[in-house]
Amino acid sequence: MTTSPGPAKVRLEPHPADERLAVLRIERPPVNALDQQMWDLLDEAAAELHRSSAYRAVVISGGAKHFAAGADVKEMLDLDPEEFGRRNRVLQRAFHTLATAPQITIAAINGYALGGGCELALAADIRIAGNRAVLGLPEITLGIIPGSGGTQRLPRLVGHSKAKDLIFSGRPVGAEEALAIGLVDQLVADDEVYDTAVAKALSFTSGPFALNCAKQAIDRGSELPLTEGLQMEADLITRCFASEDGRHGLRSFVENGPRKADFQGR
Repeated sequence: MTTSPGPAKVRLEPHPADERLAVLRIERPPVNALDQQMWDLLDEAAAELHRSSAYRAVVISGGAKHFAAGADVKEMLDLDPEEFGRRNRVLQRAFHTLATAPQITIAAINGYALGGGCELALAADIRIAGNRAVLGLPEITLGIIPGSGGTQRLPRLVGHSKAKDLIFSGRPVGAEEALAIGLVDQLVADDEVYDTAVAKALSFTSGPFALNCAKQAIDRGSELPLTEGLQMEADLITRCFASEDGRHGLRSFVENGPRKADFQGR
């Protein structure tokens, strides 16, 4: 018996334990296949992160069973090439907007993170996976290629040779191999993935101005020649020094010791 996909939902909401942490939830049972409605919803949610100053970190979760098992292939068959190209750019834009969000983003990966689901995970700053997680970019086996950041972000993360192996073969990658090649950053028991991601995210919620500058320095700097990257780093640390958070953090360290500052994100 085939199980029909449930209604698509993408929700961005504050975590009940700390409103400075957002949770981006993907819901479309049974495997969270990303239909086109979800492409639009992800695009809207990612744009909201850029507009919001309330959130300092974001956990991306597909729930306890699966992160996201790629795009809805049946739906794609109804598109002509021109329409597909236009629609694909929506999902590519959504993931790029998420990748460049000012918050620190953590993907909590259970089960499948395949195709577009893997590309969504690649857009996060940090990936925490369960022991039974399976990641991969199988598009080549369908006669196409990854088109929402996979061919660009995967080589930057695991190296060109390994990325070519995974993309050319389209093979799935188990959790242990994913950790070994740097595709994920941490493995935990499947029932601990979400809580571990939340705890990690909460550890990044202080000093949001400096965190955003650090994220810019790493992400943008990795695409620049070293001398230009160093200049950008110098400009960003000067911005931090001039910010309210920077002045407060330095003063708090001198007067109260380390990790006592209450940063406001300004």
